[in-house]
Amino acid sequence: MVKILITGKNSYVGISLAKWLGNYPSSYSVYMLSLRDESWEKKDFSDYDVVVHVAGIAHIKESKHIAEMYYKVNRDLAFETAKKAKKDGVKQFIFLSSMSVYGIESGEINKTSLEIPKTNYGKSKLEAEELINTLSDCAFKVAILRPPMVYGKGCKGNYPRLAKMALNIPVFPNIQNRRSMIYAENLCEFIKLLIDKCDSGLFFPQNKEYVCSSEMIKLITEAHGTRIYMTKIFNPLLKKMKNNTINKVFGDLIYDKQMSEYQENYCLYDFRESVFKTEV
Repeated sequence: MVKILITGKNSYVGISLAKWLGNYPSSYSVYMLSLRDESWEKKDFSDYDVVVHVAGIAHIKESKHIAEMYYKVNRDLAFETAKKAKKDGVKQFIFLSSMSVYGIESGEINKTSLEIPKTNYGKSKLEAEELINTLSDCAFKVAILRPPMVYGKGCKGNYPRLAKMALNIPVFPNIQNRRSMIYAENLCEFIKLLIDKCDSGLFFPQNKEYVCSSEMIKLITEAHGTRIYMTKIFNPLLKKMKNNTINKVFGDLIYDKQMSEYQENYCLYDFRESVFKTEV
């Protein structure tokens, strides 16, 4: 029986992981811990084999007013949690970082790509990685994950906004772009494999298939039994527009497939299946 502590009691990934591991009650014991006040510091981590740190802040519009919060939560709190885990004898610490550490909005990320984050979110995540890695040794395994956009039933962020759009507009641009994404249950299976192997290192989990935004919109409408008309009439205009929202929806942003380890073992659902599981 592997005893697992998940920090971030209200996080989407944390809740999804606890539910996923709950399918194996004879193999894993899971406890979820909130870090919203200082009471967590009194918690004895020595009862656990693994700490999965998913607590953090995201999906908040960046401003000078909240910049300090990013570093307090995403960097400092993560490091303090990792230090306590090591001090209390935990064997493995899994930290959920982000693709944002690279600071790019379009293009391909490969093994030679440099981390040059542009946002406080990305900077705080990268600084947390660097601090947590200083604790790694043969007795304290550190695994850092940099997933792309995570989606699934009940998720937050760009996916639900696109889904709402798909169900409320009759026409959508037919643009062939490529984006790395990962379905929540595929990500949970990946984390389960990391725990089973007690693995350490830097990881880039993603779906087997790159996602085309137009195809995703089409699948969302299919899942709801409706149809949407795809047209290329807007493509020349969209390609000329330089806008963050346009880039996020229609631009390319991918991880080189060679960066993602043992995909055949954790990608349990292909893209079509994952959209239908999310929407139905």
